[in-house]
Amino acid sequence: MSGLRERLNRSDILVAPGIFDGLSGLVAAQAGFEAVYLSGASIAYTRFGRSDIGLVSMTEVADTLGAIRERIDTPVIVDADTGFGNALNVQRTTRLFERNGAAAIQLEDQASPKRCGHLDGKSLVPAAEMVGKIHAALDARHSAETLIVARTDAIAVEGFDAALDRATQYVEAGCDVLFVEAPRNRDEMLAVTSRFGNRVPLLANMVEGGKTPILSADELGQIGFRMAIFPGGLTRALARCMADYFASLKQHGTTTPFRDRMLDFTALNALIGTPELLEQGRAYDPANFERSA
Repeated sequence: MSGLRERLNRSDILVAPGIFDGLSGLVAAQAGFEAVYLSGASIAYTRFGRSDIGLVSMTEVADTLGAIRERIDTPVIVDADTGFGNALNVQRTTRLFERNGAAAIQLEDQASPKRCGHLDGKSLVPAAEMVGKIHAALDARHSAETLIVARTDAIAVEGFDAALDRATQYVEAGCDVLFVEAPRNRDEMLAVTSRFGNRVPLLANMVEGGKTPILSADELGQIGFRMAIFPGGLTRALARCMADYFASLKQHGTTTPFRDRMLDFTALNALIGTPELLEQGRAYDPANFERSA
């Protein structure tokens, strides 16, 4: 049982930073976050150096999720894109992600190939098809504690009123969390929370440089959101850090000028728990199991 459903019933907003592998998940957990968001975009950025345009597969997300859950117990909200196909694909995706440790599974109403929610040129499946996918996911999950997050990308494609209409249908279909992607201003954000805030927990997506104004978690909570995700923030920070690191190394031929912005060998091993792992391994040394002659 993840406890995520119970956590969303609290009045204070839940902040879930975006992660993409075991290390980023570990550091987020060590920072004290109560949940993390496995971002499909960040997997595409970091693993392939590519854009979020539907290139990441279901099994690649599932494998990444499994590696993260092997390392941390923090609830993971998983970006499942379109469910990787039709309603039957959604069911397979839901079962696989749940087995690999997902606390929540996010599905969107884009047509394949999908795009990042803050890119132009998206297209949508009919609302009725998305309703069927939501029902399929709800039927497929093993535990009611595995939350189904329904996302609509309709604002950029069909307009704000159509997005609210789609969102209404998704709430009526039984989604556990509603995600109206890319409202363009505070008034649209308030319209979402006014209409749905008393019906279902609402998720806000904060994308630096995206279409939605960046508000703090406290501000989002005050206007009625229950969860705030920052899915690609870490990747954008790392990309800047990588560029600075490589520029410094190229210029100086040494990492010395950059050392105050790095962990050294010992500090990194302490962070990832190498001493504890080696101590654990010593319990299985052959000497402990040799029979006396």
